[in-house]
Amino acid sequence: MSGGEIAWLILAGAFLMLVLVLAVPILRLRHTVDATTRMITELNDRTTPLLTDVNTTVKNVNVALEQVQTSLDGVNLQLAKVDTMTTHAQNVTANVANLAAVVSAAAANPLVKVAAFGYGVRKAAAARRHAEDEREARDIIKQQRRAAKRANR
Repeated sequence: MSGGEIAWLILAGAFLMLVLVLAVPILRLRHTVDATTRMITELNDRTTPLLTDVNTTVKNVNVALEQVQTSLDGVNLQLAKVDTMTTHAQNVTANVANLAAVVSAAAANPLVKVAAFGYGVRKAAAARRHAEDEREARDIIKQQRRAAKRANR
């Protein structure tokens, strides 16, 4: 046996030792990989129904949102009708206000004239009574002065 062959034998023995030393962690790593694979498989088995439920929930939410959109469209249509009715009611109210102003002006003008005439008649009657009272008072004073002059003579 030569030195080269001994070196190859030592090298082969060292490689065998290296393989044996590395075999233990590789076997342990294999168990870890197997456990991880089982866990991923179980996780996949559990998440598939969850994802199916989430899909169903999303579809139901989409249906509900479509119904809400339909309802909102109906409400907007009704609001447009109410807006039209409000506009018409506003026009009717304005017309009634204008009519009331015209009727008020037409009725108020003669009433003002009648009231003014009545006031004038009352003033004239009061002035006439006052004038008659003054005339009577003057006549009495004149008679008293005449009587006083006659009595002084």
